[in-house]
Amino acid sequence: MVPLDPRGLVNRALLVGVSEYDLTEPPHGVPGDLPAVKHNLHRMREALAGGQVFGERDVKVLPSPSLADFGQALQRSAREAKGLLLVYFAGHGVIPSGGDELFLQMRDAKVIAGRHTVFHGAEKFGDLLATMLATSPAQRIVVVLDCCFAGNAAPVWEHFDDKRRVLLLMSVQANHRIDAGDARTPTPFTAALSALLDEDRDTTLSDLADRLRERMTALGLRTLRDDPWEPQLRTDLGVDVLLRSKAAKAGGGDPVPVPVPRPPGPDPVPRSSRAPLTALLAPLRGAGATLMGRFRTIVVPRPPRRTVFRAVLPAVLAAGLLGLGVYGLLRYVGGDAPACDPPLELRVLTDPDLEPTIRAAADAYVTSDGNTTGDGCRRTGVTVYSAGSSDVVGALRGQTGAWQEPPDEDVNPQRDIGPQPDVWIPASRADVDRVEDGQDTDAVAGLEADEEPLAYSPVVLAVPQNIASEALEDRTGLSLGEMIGDLTARDENAAVRRPDPEFTDVGLLATVGLYGEGGRAVARGERLVAQPGSPSPTAAELLCTLPDDDAVDDSTAALVPEFLLRSGVGCDLTTRSPRLAQYPDDVPGVEPAFVRVRWRGGDRDAPARDASAEGFRDWLTGERGGGQVFARYGFRSADDQRLLDKEHVAEGVLREPTPLDESAGRDAMARTLRAYQDAGGPGRVLFLLDSSGSMTRLWEGPSGGPGLLRQSLGGLGGLDEYGVWAVAGTGGDPAYDTLLPLGPHTRADAERAVGTGARVRDAEADPHAALLAALGEMRDRGDDRRPQLIVHITDGEDNDRLTGDRLDDVLTAARTSGVPVTVVSLQSGGCDRDRPDRRIADASDGRCLDADDDLGAALHDEVARTGTGEG
Repeated sequence: MVPLDPRGLVNRALLVGVSEYDLTEPPHGVPGDLPAVKHNLHRMREALAGGQVFGERDVKVLPSPSLADFGQALQRSAREAKGLLLVYFAGHGVIPSGGDELFLQMRDAKVIAGRHTVFHGAEKFGDLLATMLATSPAQRIVVVLDCCFAGNAAPVWEHFDDKRRVLLLMSVQANHRIDAGDARTPTPFTAALSALLDEDRDTTLSDLADRLRERMTALGLRTLRDDPWEPQLRTDLGVDVLLRSKAAKAGGGDPVPVPVPRPPGPDPVPRSSRAPLTALLAPLRGAGATLMGRFRTIVVPRPPRRTVFRAVLPAVLAAGLLGLGVYGLLRYVGGDAPACDPPLELRVLTDPDLEPTIRAAADAYVTSDGNTTGDGCRRTGVTVYSAGSSDVVGALRGQTGAWQEPPDEDVNPQRDIGPQPDVWIPASRADVDRVEDGQDTDAVAGLEADEEPLAYSPVVLAVPQNIASEALEDRTGLSLGEMIGDLTARDENAAVRRPDPEFTDVGLLATVGLYGEGGRAVARGERLVAQPGSPSPTAAELLCTLPDDDAVDDSTAALVPEFLLRSGVGCDLTTRSPRLAQYPDDVPGVEPAFVRVRWRGGDRDAPARDASAEGFRDWLTGERGGGQVFARYGFRSADDQRLLDKEHVAEGVLREPTPLDESAGRDAMARTLRAYQDAGGPGRVLFLLDSSGSMTRLWEGPSGGPGLLRQSLGGLGGLDEYGVWAVAGTGGDPAYDTLLPLGPHTRADAERAVGTGARVRDAEADPHAALLAALGEMRDRGDDRRPQLIVHITDGEDNDRLTGDRLDDVLTAARTSGVPVTVVSLQSGGCDRDRPDRRIADASDGRCLDADDDLGAALHDEVARTGTGEG
């Protein structure tokens, strides 16, 4: 299809660059300002206005707008454009846990973190597309994103049925963060983009994308995960648009038509004709790559090589050059190298934290002697990709049919995970057992897993050296809970973080140790790793995120695989606190497993595919092949847990830590994941509000008892259950009055009930009776596995009724109920170690807050960890 030439039409370009942000301080701010983005707008304006598609007045520059200003400018440009609408964004891009949406952060961006993270002052990419499609009559819409996680816009684009006229150019592949560059120059992506737009040639978007990838590869640019930095393009097949005309520098002229190449004759093309033919085929590469990318799992039988030119190429060219096999054909028409058949491509799916290692192994294998024929041709190519571990297990268990043939847009593993894998390398053999234990009887994929893992790496608690203990007895032989307890005893500001247990097995393995036998330990474990916002998707991302704030980096331990302390991560240029590894004895390690995946109906090239998979497996398990790669990346032997590379040991790593936990079990992994998901679902909170006479002086205003309670309601949503008891009355009086019954409520109704019903009574309180009643109530309701919490707001004046046997009764009930109690003491020192409020909180694995804390923020965070915060 000839690209749209928009010259002479009404075109608009909106250039948005957010270099300055109102809020950059934690916990709610963005990571920081982006001074390099200031230069982007000037360069892009020059490049676009000088290309004859856009005039000077067609380009609108919007430096550091608020979300409201951006929305107004977008709608105005969208309405005015009739030919081409181009929207460019440079700034911070963020994704929630799991990466199901991309948010473009404007100047007034801030992050509200709780059980679910909310991005205020950020444009949801899906809303951006919806606005343009609904508002603009433009024939083509081009969106250019220069931000972290730009590639995560691709699945959002896929969801739109009417996306045909939208072309999407993304600065980087999905789930990757990128370097903003030097403050004196444009960002690396925009520098390359604007330079190519300045070249004196006809430039379409697909051509621009191809040359961008080539330029950034030549420059050796890499993402913060240390992977090649690869811009991405998404368009419907055949849809393209002219962005710059060569006539611009020559002083104008009519649009230059794109020639349609004529089919070659039946004879093989002589060597002297190869270069011109390559040039003719060049415009087809974008369409061919797009189609092959969208149908990666189709197996097409390969004809003998001699028939390619005589039959396939004329047919493809005459049929409008649809793109099937164009890259394969180009192999025959350039250079003096021997003609090689395209190698069979092996698709290898792995855990996100293993991807850099497996990718390095695949790269080494592809160029190895074992994968090369006597003619110098490669037998097998290997494509390595990763996806969330729980998504992969779920798809292999119950969605293999949809993976082979997606029934609709809602269930599409090809889109959400990637092509059907030939090989799966999970981080634990337990993942294979979880799939096989519950796989559908009509599954179209079968697994053949090696019994022995490829390598081993323990999951360690990586503690900053300034707060770590170097004593061997503190670094081995303890449970994870004990290690964290010792750490917080040494430094009361110490914190611990782990990656997302649903996205990577490392996070799930760490959570096995956090939860122990389950039950009440789940709430305790979650509190040990509590943090603002969502967890980092991977361990590598976690180690890259911590240096964003020096204070956080210096006081935060990370649960990560030991090999990352040797291999490093993509943000190694960032200064970060050096860490010592501690080895919990109840956390299973990472044990990559080689799993052959066979698909029903995929037997057309089964012998060749089996041979390719077996060849890669043999190389991967050999000492001189994969063994060397695993050694270089800091792994240990799967046999004896000794370091494979004994000479180069990372700083902070023990050569022979003992004991280490045994392999992860299927049931433990499944149980832990289910408990984690339950902990993240709707919760139940019961507030006990001390309403005795002594509370009179602590009643009014935002720091009073009712005010603190109302502030904490922001952490609860419409799916959560919560209630409020007013605690006052002793002897024959009831211990409490119900201001709000336990159940789901709107925030407005809850605030109204507290505002009109909460009153100080001329009576004393009986915390003993009220706490026992609350613990009993929550215990009776706990069969649904919702996360639960009791919040007791009190001035502590009636704690003389919490002594002796009465205190022992409450402590016993708190220990056995499985419900954490957060005590909010409105007096200074109320949470000193031997005070009743502190002892009750500790016995229940809860938290004690007193007047020395920021009570409003701290209580909101405690409640938000139990509730959904969606209402």
